[in-house]
Amino acid sequence: MTPAIVVFPVNLDLKMNLTRKSKEKKIQEIDQALDELRPHLAVDGGDVEVIDFTEDLTVKIKWLGNCQSCSMSAFTLRAGIEQAIKSKFPEVSAVIAVS
Repeated sequence: MTPAIVVFPVNLDLKMNLTRKSKEKKIQEIDQALDELRPHLAVDGGDVEVIDFTEDLTVKIKWLGNCQSCSMSAFTLRAGIEQAIKSKFPEVSAVIAVS
């Protein structure tokens, strides 16, 4: 007898159904995770604020202070902010800066 193969559909379009409360909690948790990086940003007169966590698992941040006009902000976003967030929240699909 041949074993049966069962195929389960996989939804690769990952999304979360976020309530307002769960969204606020996740934003707060992500913001706290960035506290380790804040002193490094503050040295140059900058900071970062988490402004949104979307249902498609994207974190939106806003640069503050000197980070707004810094030529290294794209590098800092990828090598610092995004890595710090994804290391603690692997479900995050992307981190983007918005103005």
